[in-house]
Amino acid sequence: MKRPLYGFYKAKQLKPRGWLYDQLKIQSASLTGNLDKVWPDVKDSKYIGGDREGWERVPYWLDGFIPLAYLLDDEDMKTRAKKYIDAIIVNQKEDGWICPCSDEQRPQYDMWALLLLAKVLMLYYDCSGDERIPEVLLNALENLLQHIKKYPLFGWGKARWFEAYEPICRLYDKTKADWLLELAELLYSQGEKYSQIIKTDKFKYPKREWTFETHVVNMAQALKCGSVSSLFECVGEEDSEKLYSELMKYHGTPAGHFNGDECLSGKSPIQGAELCSIVEAMFSHEVNFSLSGEAKWLDRLEMLAFNSLPSTVSPDMWSHQYDQMINQISCSAQNEPAIFMTNSRDANIFGLEPNYGCCTANYGQGWPKLTLSSFFEGEQEIVSAVPIPSELSTDISSVPVKVTLDTEYPFREKLSYKIQAERKVDFALKIRVPDWVEVAQVDGVQYSKQNGFLIIDRTWDENTEFTVTLYFKTAFVDNNNGMFSLKYGALLFTPDIKEKWIMHEYTKDGVDRFFPYCDYEIHPESKWNYAFTSKDVKVVNSEITAVPFSHTNPPVRLEVQLSELNWDNEPGQSGVCAATPNSRAAIGKPEAHLMKPYGCSALHMASLPFAE
Repeated sequence: MKRPLYGFYKAKQLKPRGWLYDQLKIQSASLTGNLDKVWPDVKDSKYIGGDREGWERVPYWLDGFIPLAYLLDDEDMKTRAKKYIDAIIVNQKEDGWICPCSDEQRPQYDMWALLLLAKVLMLYYDCSGDERIPEVLLNALENLLQHIKKYPLFGWGKARWFEAYEPICRLYDKTKADWLLELAELLYSQGEKYSQIIKTDKFKYPKREWTFETHVVNMAQALKCGSVSSLFECVGEEDSEKLYSELMKYHGTPAGHFNGDECLSGKSPIQGAELCSIVEAMFSHEVNFSLSGEAKWLDRLEMLAFNSLPSTVSPDMWSHQYDQMINQISCSAQNEPAIFMTNSRDANIFGLEPNYGCCTANYGQGWPKLTLSSFFEGEQEIVSAVPIPSELSTDISSVPVKVTLDTEYPFREKLSYKIQAERKVDFALKIRVPDWVEVAQVDGVQYSKQNGFLIIDRTWDENTEFTVTLYFKTAFVDNNNGMFSLKYGALLFTPDIKEKWIMHEYTKDGVDRFFPYCDYEIHPESKWNYAFTSKDVKVVNSEITAVPFSHTNPPVRLEVQLSELNWDNEPGQSGVCAATPNSRAAIGKPEAHLMKPYGCSALHMASLPFAE
């Protein structure tokens, strides 16, 4: 078995700072931090002896809640996480079965829940150091091996067979138990082969058909299947880069993701991308970097983290969308049939669980796991992978080392590093330089990057401080359909469409949806039918507030010239603009507009033409 190139640091070694700390505090005080108090599928789950859902929703929630609790060192949240882990462990059967279902139901139980739970238990072990976890996991995985020999994977488990590979790899490293390699091989042999799926017309040409093979979250998770399966030489290889390039070729968006409103849905700016797929693709990019060391995966990660993720969750993080559209002029329950290929008409309202509740439980992993990916550990090296405000405490050659990064990136260009070591120590500090950076300087001196990194290899003294400046590119990116997107560094921009949020409070399926657990429709109160008229751009910075992705006070804006166009709604749809304007002839004279980051908006037009 191969070893990963880079290791993830643990939550106890990392601390968020600056705007990232503010973002995690908002999350802990909102939906992710409170689901176990109000949402029956978590509060009354079968995992803790209740009568509600006993499959993916508690593991999904824990996947974000656990690292959030430990990154913030919140004792109440850690106690609440332990309550669920204790119940899961206590209820494990003698033969290792760990999911909440009767013996008679086992043949029909989709083993995706166990694959997900294995990943979550390993995450809890890394955060808490709970020494019960390795034995619990070994027993559960040995039971899984025997179970799928008799009842092969089907459904979601068949599509997501690779999700347990990280705990399998870790446990094999610890025990050298050969049956773990047998399990890895069997999972691969029973699982979907994405290398074959991407060759099919079903993958390339979307239609209103729900299939496991084109499910967007399966695809987002599968982005790492090539990388993780390569760890086990016995199972052959999928190709993570090939899958990503094909997804972007046929379904890609200017936000660096791919459309899939439940299932893959092409490149139209008025189709959607499911929130679950965004956070799962983020995690896949993080894993792919840890296994390959290739900086491109981190560029892709940042595009999602700073654009798609904040845009599809409200600034206070109490509500979210199921589907996000690149050109989204309203968030409302649309006409039937919905514009989406395979989702319902309410899939892009903001609320507790629009369309389906999986994202309610799952989206919480996005920010905590990004924080856990701020630094990576290599052989005698520390990698500053995602330049977000954070602090690392670790040991290099038995010398305690602390690395602090203070920055307002991605809204600003400066990174301030401070390295403290108890005594002199040699190691390389690798600082990633994103692809959209034109020039990188260290204390005013220009540095050349090597494979996407500045490498400072030296003997570090007790206290060293320096500043890295990353000069961003501003770019009008051709979307290959006569439409363009404006980017500045990692950020995608949109005209500032004024938003009117309309609250809906009600009770449904026994769940009270009253503030703050309520739903919202969002309607435009300003024009959206614009085109670019010039490539001149001026950067306008503002204060970064305690709400980093504020819709009303964004940290940065771009001043550009825009003109109105004749641009109608999509035929038969209210609140959905047509995919392209009726005419590209400018109406009136160009005017200066301040565009704001896509991540600081619920309503956005991020794919625009140039006026004729």
